[in-house]
Amino acid sequence: MTNLNGKIALVTGASSGIGAATAVKLAEAGAKVGLAARRTEKLEEIKRQIEAKGGEALVIEMDVVDTTSVDAGVKKLVETYGSIDILVNNAGLMPLSDIDQFKVDEWQRMVDVNVKGLLNTTAAVLPQMIKQHSGHVFNMSSIAGRKVFKGLSVYCATKHAVTAFSDGLRMEVGQKHGIRVTCIQPGAVATELYDHITDPGYRKQMDELASQMTFLQGEDIGDTIVFAARAPAHVDVAELFVLPVEQGW
Repeated sequence: MTNLNGKIALVTGASSGIGAATAVKLAEAGAKVGLAARRTEKLEEIKRQIEAKGGEALVIEMDVVDTTSVDAGVKKLVETYGSIDILVNNAGLMPLSDIDQFKVDEWQRMVDVNVKGLLNTTAAVLPQMIKQHSGHVFNMSSIAGRKVFKGLSVYCATKHAVTAFSDGLRMEVGQKHGIRVTCIQPGAVATELYDHITDPGYRKQMDELASQMTFLQGEDIGDTIVFAARAPAHVDVAELFVLPVEQGW
């Protein structure tokens, strides 16, 4: 089993939901965590929560869409702790709408954050992991990276891209550089993602779903990430598809 004590982790989208919960879980497992997001006041709260339990965290103001911001954040983490062992590419958006509503700005933002943002962070972190000849990259895809749903066409496209990129990355950096890659594919999780939905019909649909089944919590995904990170060094848990028991789709 891989010991996470003293490992250095970077979690994007760490200000809420899966990112915040994963940061706390990694810290509880002994990792020092870089908390990356745009909302630093939220990150400070999570840092205090981690430190109250004896953990260590660094607040990093980062916009994954801005390569200068990403590079500066990664540099800050490496200068503070000396390495990066775990990257959790978690930042993402999910504003549902039908294509014929032409919410093109929302489409562009999803591509920018969900795809380009993930690529930006990966590109910034990989040179350090290659230098170390070790590391573990977690990419947050979704059930929407395996299936397609009405109202989620563009979101599904971005998450299918994440799934494809994850598998290609695993094949390219595993044997060559000793870097593991895990694609996390959650089903319904209670997060702030639904706050991005501007279409009232789809917002109502998500609220109804939440009353019909017990959604996963961010902590459930955090536990899943810690599980994969703790796998023995020769084991790459390449994909994890995690759903509520009651999710029938």
